[in-house]
Amino acid sequence: MNGLASALLSLAHSLFGPGFCPGDWVWATSAAGALVALLPPIGALAVSIIRKGTGNRYDATTLGVFGAIGLVSTLVLPWLLSNGVSGVFRAAWAGQPSGLGAEASTLASGSCWVDSQKDYLGGGQTVFDVLSSQNGKDIPFFVYLLGFIVLWAGSLLFVMLQGRTAFRRGPKWPSRFFWIPFAAMVAFSVGMEANTALHFWLGFLPFSVLGLIPVAMVGPPPWSVINRPDAPPRREPEPHRPPPSQVQPRPTPPPPPPPPVNKPYPKTALASAPEPPPMAGALAAAPGPIPPPPGSRNAGGSRYRRMKQLGAGGFGTVWQAVDTQLNRTVALKIAHAPDRDTAERMQREARALAVVSHPNCVKVYDLVEEPDGLALVMEYLEGRPLAELVDGQGPLDDVAAGRLWATMAGALAAAHEKGVLHRDIKPSNIVLDPSGLAHLIDFGIARSQGDSKMTATGMMIGTPDFVAPEQAMGAVASPASDAWQLAATISYALSGQPPRGTRETPMAALMAAARAEPVSRLPQRSAHARLLAASLDPEPRRRPTLNSVRREVEGWLSRAGKSADGPVTRVVPRQPGSQLPRR
Repeated sequence: MNGLASALLSLAHSLFGPGFCPGDWVWATSAAGALVALLPPIGALAVSIIRKGTGNRYDATTLGVFGAIGLVSTLVLPWLLSNGVSGVFRAAWAGQPSGLGAEASTLASGSCWVDSQKDYLGGGQTVFDVLSSQNGKDIPFFVYLLGFIVLWAGSLLFVMLQGRTAFRRGPKWPSRFFWIPFAAMVAFSVGMEANTALHFWLGFLPFSVLGLIPVAMVGPPPWSVINRPDAPPRREPEPHRPPPSQVQPRPTPPPPPPPPVNKPYPKTALASAPEPPPMAGALAAAPGPIPPPPGSRNAGGSRYRRMKQLGAGGFGTVWQAVDTQLNRTVALKIAHAPDRDTAERMQREARALAVVSHPNCVKVYDLVEEPDGLALVMEYLEGRPLAELVDGQGPLDDVAAGRLWATMAGALAAAHEKGVLHRDIKPSNIVLDPSGLAHLIDFGIARSQGDSKMTATGMMIGTPDFVAPEQAMGAVASPASDAWQLAATISYALSGQPPRGTRETPMAALMAAARAEPVSRLPQRSAHARLLAASLDPEPRRRPTLNSVRREVEGWLSRAGKSADGPVTRVVPRQPGSQLPRR
C-alpha cells in the first residue's frame, strides 16, 4: 500500500506542488487529501445509479452491494491511503526508501515556520501523541485541537450528506453504510503524523463539500421504480353471483375492528395498477332488513324516521334520520332508481364499501328499500367540510395539512385494498368533526348538484377543479386518480385555491383538466411543495402511491416533532338546527 500511497503523493505533487510557503510537499499532502476525498462521492454516485433500477427494494443482495460500496469507499481505501501517505513521510525522515523518486530531493527544504519538510511531515508526533500530551511540537496545541475538531466534524457531516443524498426518496437508514465506516476511518487516522494529518484533512474537507454536487445531479430514482411492487398483488377471486332477481345476501360475521389512525398498511402497487373490479362481498354486519330485490317496495313502512333533508342531487337525496330500532342518528342516501342498472350499481358499490374498515372512512350500515327508492344507511357525521373551513378561516399550516394528507392517504389506501375507488375527492367531501379529525365521505355514490358528468365512460368524473387529467380525458379511474385528487385537495387546503386555478365555468375547468394544463397555484413556500408537485404529475405511472405519500409525510411530521394522528384543526361545533348538508 506504501507504493500506492507514494504514487498518490507523486500525482498530487505534480498536480499541485507550488514552491512557496510552507513547501511543495506540504501542499502536495493537501492535494492528496483532496484526491482521497473523491472516493466517498464515487461510492455515493454508484449507489445512486444502482437505485435508478432498484428503487427502495433492499433485499440481501442490494444491501450487500451497498454495504460493500460504503465500506470500501469511506473506510478501506481512504484509511489505507491516508496512513500510507503518513508512512511515506515517516520513511523519508528515517532515511528509508520512500518510493517518491528523484522529486523527493526538495523534502529537505522548507519556508516560513517549516525548516525541513521531511522533519515537519515525518519526524513529529502522531495525532494521538499530540492530543494525549496536549503539547504540539511545531504548532501550538490549541491549533491542532481546533483544526482536528473542525476538519473531522465537517468532513463527517458532508460524507453523511453524500450518503443521505444517494438514498433520497426512500428510507434514510441505509446512509449509515457511509457515515459509520467513515467515522471509523477518522478514528483510525489518529495514528498518522500530526502535521501530515492536519494538512491532509485541510485538503479533504473542501472536496467533500464539492462531492455533494455530482451526487445531487444524478437525482433520486423515479417514482415509477419506487412504486414498482416486489411481487404481483394478490387478487381475491370474485365469488359467483346469481342473477339480480335471485340475489339473497347472507349475513356474515362482523368485520374486525378498525385499525388505529395512520396504522401502516401492506405495500401495494397502487400507483400503476388499473382500477380494481368492485368486490361482491356481503354487507357489513349492521342493523336493518335484508334489501329486497330491485323493484319491490317495503309495504311495512320504514324503521328510519327522517328528520330533515341535508342535500339533493341528480342521483337522489340525503336525509338525516333516526334508526327507530337502535335509536341512533344515521344518514339516508336515497337514490332515484328508475331502471335496474342503476339499482344494481348502487347495490354493488354499497357492498364493496361495506367491507372497507377504516376509522376515517364514512361507514355503510345497510342497504334498504325505502318507500321512495333504494337507500344507503350510512354513518351520520357532525362537523364542517374542509372547503368551508378553508374559505372561512384561511389555509391550513404545514403540520395540519400533513396530518390531513397522511390520514386521508391511509383511508384511501385501505379502500383501494378492498377494490373501492372514491373518484370524487374534493374539499367538500372531507368532513372535520368537532374534535378536529378528518373523515372521507361520498365514495362515488351520492352526488351533489354542480358536479360534472362524463357520458363517454358512463361514470361521474368528479368536480372539474379537482379531477385528474386522465379522468377528464375519459380514461377509467384508478388509484393514481384518487392520489391526484387527494393531492389537489391538500394543495387547496394549503393555498385556498385549486392547483390549476379557477375557471369561469365548469366546462372551462374540465377542458383545462383534459388538456393536462400544468398546475400553477401550488403553495411554493410549503414544506410539502416537492411531494405535491410529484403527486400532481399528469402521468399516472409517475405519481407516488398513497402508501409512499403517507410514509413521506409521516416521516416529515416525525422529524418536525409532531404526531401524525393529532387533530387537523379544532372545529367549533355548530349549534343545533344549523347542521350543514353533507355533499
